[in-house]
Amino acid sequence: MATPFQSSWGLFFSLSFYIIHSTSTNYVHIVYLGHNHAHNPLVTTEYHIQLLSTVFGSEDDAKKAMLYSYKHSFSGFAARLNSTQATTLASMGGVISVFKSKTLRLHTTRSWDFMGLTLNDGEPRLAPLQWAYGGDIVIGIWPESESFHEEPGMGPVPSSWKGTCVKGELFNPTKACNRKLIGARYYVKGFEHDYGPLESEYCSPRDRLGHGTHTASTAVGSIRKNASFFGLGLGTARGGAPRARLAAYKVCWSDNLIARCTEADILMAYDDAISDGVHVISASLGMTPPLLSFFSSSSDIGSFHAVQMGVSVIFSAGNDGPDPSTVQNVAPWGTCVAGSTVDRMFPTQILLGNNISTMGEGFVVEQMNMRLADSSRYFNNNGVCELDNWNGKAATGRIVICFSTIGPQLSGSAALAVFNANGSGMIYAAPITKQFAEVDLIPTIYVNLDQGTQIQDYALSQTKRKTVQIFPSRTTIGRSPAPSVAYFSSRGPSSRSPNILKPDISAPGVNILAAWPSKIPPTTFPVDFRSVNWSFESGTSMSCPHVSGIVALIKSAHPDWSPAAIKSAMMTTAYTRDTSLDNILAGGTMKAADPLDIGAGHVDPLKAIDPGLVYDMDAQDHILFLCSIGYTNDQISKMVLPSPKIDIDCPKGGKIDLDLNLNYPAIVISNLRCTITIKRTLRNVGQSRAIYFVNVVSPDGVGIVIWPKVLFFWHKEKISYYVTLTPLKHSQGRYDFGEIVWSDGYHHVKSPLVVCVNNTGNVGHIETHPTS
Repeated sequence: MATPFQSSWGLFFSLSFYIIHSTSTNYVHIVYLGHNHAHNPLVTTEYHIQLLSTVFGSEDDAKKAMLYSYKHSFSGFAARLNSTQATTLASMGGVISVFKSKTLRLHTTRSWDFMGLTLNDGEPRLAPLQWAYGGDIVIGIWPESESFHEEPGMGPVPSSWKGTCVKGELFNPTKACNRKLIGARYYVKGFEHDYGPLESEYCSPRDRLGHGTHTASTAVGSIRKNASFFGLGLGTARGGAPRARLAAYKVCWSDNLIARCTEADILMAYDDAISDGVHVISASLGMTPPLLSFFSSSSDIGSFHAVQMGVSVIFSAGNDGPDPSTVQNVAPWGTCVAGSTVDRMFPTQILLGNNISTMGEGFVVEQMNMRLADSSRYFNNNGVCELDNWNGKAATGRIVICFSTIGPQLSGSAALAVFNANGSGMIYAAPITKQFAEVDLIPTIYVNLDQGTQIQDYALSQTKRKTVQIFPSRTTIGRSPAPSVAYFSSRGPSSRSPNILKPDISAPGVNILAAWPSKIPPTTFPVDFRSVNWSFESGTSMSCPHVSGIVALIKSAHPDWSPAAIKSAMMTTAYTRDTSLDNILAGGTMKAADPLDIGAGHVDPLKAIDPGLVYDMDAQDHILFLCSIGYTNDQISKMVLPSPKIDIDCPKGGKIDLDLNLNYPAIVISNLRCTITIKRTLRNVGQSRAIYFVNVVSPDGVGIVIWPKVLFFWHKEKISYYVTLTPLKHSQGRYDFGEIVWSDGYHHVKSPLVVCVNNTGNVGHIETHPTS
């Protein structure tokens, strides 16, 4: 009897054989074929070559054109194709999608204490919670870092691990890998095709940018005392799961200090990682909107197949906030993490020559007594602090004040401009909603616009000798409310699937102290000659590995939980109040954060271990979602793992809002025009017998009815409930927020309720067909 793989192969070659000749430009394309039904990597690769040969003159030409064969965890390949060849392949039976390989970008210690995972006398207070076993995938690694040394008593590498450490430039697997760093690979074919041979890079798993080392250390770094950045942030550094194993998959490469990550390389890393046996994949990268369709993205494809194999995939939300609809990585099977602050600050006193004192924030190590100057003295265009605006005058021995609102420009580029003018330091004034310290090329003190205006008044005054004293920065904890959503954190709603809440959750992403390659300066500029073992970084790239570490802990405590159950546990136990018990603020604005800013809230790892109830999802849920976005039964059958428990039967009548009934831990109705009823199902993961009562906060102008109002669990079974939503106002395109909370008196299972009533016109909306 023919296997599904054999029958589809035979059908394909009975249809036609193509030879495509064209002089058009070749690009790397990814051809996605779905799940690997052959279960034989050699046979799968041979099939890929035969398929590719149909648009080339010979198998030899096909082999030369192919960069990668994705043959372990799913089926597909990356190859150099012209537009005609790509179009021809896309029209063939068995091919789900063909798309150009695009370039993605990176989303670049106190945080664990802040979230309750505290050390006590150098030992984890929550043992064995933080001594969990897990797996992780990152971008590159600096193996000499103390964060990746073996913890005392760490056992042998688990027998389930199938990966390896690959030799490369300045990377000896025998010396680099151990019982902590158990795997290391690198992928460069896609990058070199698009950008040429590597320059000033390590052709190996070794980290050249610092990003991979920093994120890996945050997620699973070993416990190391006396970590600091020149004495600032001094304390014990460790990852969320310090006993977890680490596997590094380098897919991003430095190109003139810019990280470039091609999808052809990324997808090969996913294929290997899933096959190697990782448990958690942490991916701090993405692409700005417009977002492409699902399965025309390496991250969507790789994460879809990972989740089917029980592997949790954690993504960063992106750094394009605070504008709405900028969130990235929005597939419902992944977990998308926003960035937020912690309660640690670095106050830095500024004393002007006229005895006016103000407090900024920065990473200033030594006291500075300097002359003060306004940026207009050294930069044209009203003092825009940019390299191209330098007027040639030297700022030697001076601290220059620059404004983010003049230009505008970022602090990093302003610091580089002042450094180029030979300035000794910079005071950088920005709106209070965007103010936080960063590691810069020169000592930089961050102030708000009110403070900056007073300092500039003095700098422009008639006083002959304007002076300023900058005192060393201090480290303070608990002096300011936290968390707040970082101003740069990308916001929802999702521009690809607006009925799925994204981001899902928030975690620390501002000034995170973690491991850093000692031979790479903290700013990565060649003119920066500092050497550090630990550095501060900010971005949703940093919030992503925080959640990855927490997922490793939860997975260790509950090895039978699915990725969806783990995500639900984190979302339904997240909190939305800061340390002052006020609403968490949405950075970049002056308003309270809502679910489009922060997802379900800020992650609480202690509560997520015991959520009481979870919203679980399986392949059947994902099938309905794939139906809702237009995939056919035949296509879906090629994408999901075959199982007698699943039924692939998309409803007839065209695309409908099946995604409203996806068993997600949040409810989002992006286009409420009339009364609708949706369904959710909860699974009891707490005590066997429990009674849960519901409490509802209705969004403004929306009537909410829930049935039943009480859930009786006598065993660890599943129970469904129904939510009926009715518009009670006339509105167009405005989101309102509420929540549904199920409680047994101890557990509080909270789901955000996000509704956009849209019943006064059709402007800006596409007609859909709500379920009823």
